[in-house]
Amino acid sequence: MRIISLDSIKGNERLAKDIINQNETVLMTAGTVVRKEYINRLKDLDIEYIYVEDEIGKGINLTDSLEFQIKEQCQKAVQNILQKYSYHNNSELEEITLVADEIIYDIMQEPEVIYNLSSIRSKSESTYSHSLNVCALSVILSFRLKLPRKRIREIAIGALLHDIGFTYISLDYNNIDLENCSDKERKEIKKHIIYGYSAIEKMDWLAPVSKDIVISHHERLDGSGYPFHLKESRIKIGSKIVAVSDEFDSIVYGNLIRKMKVHDAIDYIVSQAGVKFDLSVVKAFVASVAAYPTGALVTTNEEEIGIVLRQNPKCPTRPVVRIIRNKEGKKPEEWIERDLTKELTLFITGTIID
Repeated sequence: MRIISLDSIKGNERLAKDIINQNETVLMTAGTVVRKEYINRLKDLDIEYIYVEDEIGKGINLTDSLEFQIKEQCQKAVQNILQKYSYHNNSELEEITLVADEIIYDIMQEPEVIYNLSSIRSKSESTYSHSLNVCALSVILSFRLKLPRKRIREIAIGALLHDIGFTYISLDYNNIDLENCSDKERKEIKKHIIYGYSAIEKMDWLAPVSKDIVISHHERLDGSGYPFHLKESRIKIGSKIVAVSDEFDSIVYGNLIRKMKVHDAIDYIVSQAGVKFDLSVVKAFVASVAAYPTGALVTTNEEEIGIVLRQNPKCPTRPVVRIIRNKEGKKPEEWIERDLTKELTLFITGTIID
């Protein structure tokens, strides 16, 4: 199984997973052969990528990734809870703690888990998928930093709720880029933290750590963040963790900011270690995130093209790659697997689109 963009469909690809719209209607079932004439209709439905089974993706199981599993298990629950809350059913919001507990449990089953982005996010589900991703990555970083279990749970809950203030934003922000939008739009979007904190401030069941994350996850060490321009030690560890997780997921999926490839997003986070982001959090982040997600097409320094088969948990920048084109541009007669932790002179030089 692998993910490909609709623009790369040549026709006759076989779906590996149902295509479902925002109303949970199945548009196409797994096993269906995709024809080129379907492409424009799928694009009209805001679908950009699909899962396919083909020769290149043979043996790759994206459903093993933590992101995929948590999305399948928890997204609907988060969506229901936040939608009920948006209709002023405040008493329902406490159910979010059950989702946090489930995510923590999943991560505890695999202590050395590598966070591997290998899922698809549509515009209709961006808010919920983003909250889940930020929560999962924040929990992984918290475990790496050896924080107490109680604190990890408080951070997880805060991460799930960190963008709850978008419920109160009056404009359509799905297609807005903060770097290019108007001052009025930018100010309104930045208000989401104030709206969010005002909504949860008096909820007794929420710990101070969780509440602080809602209002402080955009603060930065150098004082360039908002709303209070806090610096360094004045920013609590939970908010420092969620700041990195939120920034990374937003960059990778192009949420209000310019979209980057995963390894470029990691490089950006690293470049801001000790400047905007806490150094210890960034170190934990680098040790936890796969630079080249499973299923990604990559180029090597030996001018080969490969697809990432699986991750090496103790070395997230050096996965196992299957070579699908040699340096002459030809398909090998037999599949060649190369483990970058064992072939130290081989390294990935970049990723390519489909």
